[in-house]
Amino acid sequence: MRQRLIFIGLLLFAAIGADAQRTSSLKINEILVINQDNYQDDYGNKSPWIEIYNASPGTVNIAGCYLTNDPSNPKKYMIPKGDVLTKISPWQHILFWADGQHSRGTFHLNFALDSIGENYIALYDSDGHTLIDEVTVPAGNLPNRSYGLVEDGWTQAKLDEAIRLNSRYKDGSQLWVYFDDTVADGRYVTPSSNNKILDTNEKIENFKENDAQGAGMTLTAMGVVFSGLLLLFLIFKLIGNIAVYSSHRRAMKASGLSKEEAKGIAQQSGDMYAAIAMAIYEATELHDEEHTILTIKRSVSSYSPWSSKIYTLRETPIKK
Repeated sequence: MRQRLIFIGLLLFAAIGADAQRTSSLKINEILVINQDNYQDDYGNKSPWIEIYNASPGTVNIAGCYLTNDPSNPKKYMIPKGDVLTKISPWQHILFWADGQHSRGTFHLNFALDSIGENYIALYDSDGHTLIDEVTVPAGNLPNRSYGLVEDGWTQAKLDEAIRLNSRYKDGSQLWVYFDDTVADGRYVTPSSNNKILDTNEKIENFKENDAQGAGMTLTAMGVVFSGLLLLFLIFKLIGNIAVYSSHRRAMKASGLSKEEAKGIAQQSGDMYAAIAMAIYEATELHDEEHTILTIKRSVSSYSPWSSKIYTLRETPIKK
């Protein structure tokens, strides 16, 4: 039974780890279509680039997935396997160059972006059918201006929650926004880095605004502690019941009793066990009133201290 519980725990742990490392947590995060005076690739060229973000707490390997700019051809570019740099650390980024020169390495795509019209970009899983993420960059892009998520890996639900919790959130209802280094609005082009430069702690600001007295934090902390203690109680109780059940099964197996026979023994009345206990006590304690009787028994020894020779000898005088 213990081995079975350990096995189930290992399966749950493996399932949680696998869930944290799924490619579904990858997000197309930022795109720069016209790279006139921006980031350079490993060959010193200024090419369009596509940034992918890992929104999970586990490392995700993007190798084997597909990037495409054609909705009818989801397998246009397969990201090569065997490159250790395709492993994206938790909450980190990876950059692909849309220069149409895939012979230059893993991160150089076999297609380029249209500098005039709109650009469709999609990321597919390794089966070539499961869509992970997609975005359409509008036409009319300006040089050195990127198009990306308002914050790394965000969804519309995340944005709506931020607007609801923080009325001072300045990015409005736009999930995809433009980033431009020439405009002093805090939205800068940031390849392989965070889309928004965080100079404040958003969680602390939310608490100051929505829970200034700390009552919510106190209740939450107490609820977490109580829930943890309750969970531990249930776990230990379950383990204890399993241990008792296992010991009973071993005892029944050793004594050769069936389940019905053991149940019959367990259902005997307490009067019977009390009578058996009294009978055992009476059988083993025959002189239970001996403390009220004074017994004088003749000594079997013939020795008498009055005839001892030690009382007839004198001590040797001490000469000074």
